[in-house]
Amino acid sequence: MVKLRLARFGAKKSPFYRIVATDIHNKRDGQYIELLGTYNPMMDPPEVKLVADRIRYWMSVGAQPSDRVKVLLNSNLDKAVS
Repeated sequence: MVKLRLARFGAKKSPFYRIVATDIHNKRDGQYIELLGTYNPMMDPPEVKLVADRIRYWMSVGAQPSDRVKVLLNSNLDKAVS
């Protein structure tokens, strides 16, 4: 099963996240199928960049977003880059 979730990058106390499509059995920061966007909570306001058409594709084939990704998608998918 494929899941859309955050993969953490960046230094200690300076997180930066990638929104990725990955198998549910992979580690949080491990191998992923496709990079779908980024989330930088350290910016003011937090910066979210999404690839809307690929996110819609993965959700159409049954990928489930994590709780945090679902919140990010609901507030930013209409402003995403296609």
